[in-house]
Amino acid sequence: MAISGEKERWEVELRQLREELHELRAEQRELAKAVDQLVRTFTSISTHLGITSEPYSKKQARSQDVPGFA
Repeated sequence: MAISGEKERWEVELRQLREELHELRAEQRELAKAVDQLVRTFTSISTHLGITSEPYSKKQARSQDVPGFA
C-alpha cells in the first residue's frame, strides 16, 4: 500500500512538472513574438531615419556622417 501512495505522489508531481513545462514553452513563444516585433520596429525606425536601408547590404565608406550619430 505504501508503494501505491508513493507512485501516486510521483505521478502528481510529474503531471505538475509537465504543466509547468507547457506554460514555460507558451511563455517562450510569446517572448519570441515580442522580440520579433521589437526587431521589426527597430528596423522600421532605422529605415525611416535613414540609418539603414532595406534590404541590408554592406556599403562602401560614407563620405558624410550617419544621421543621429556623432
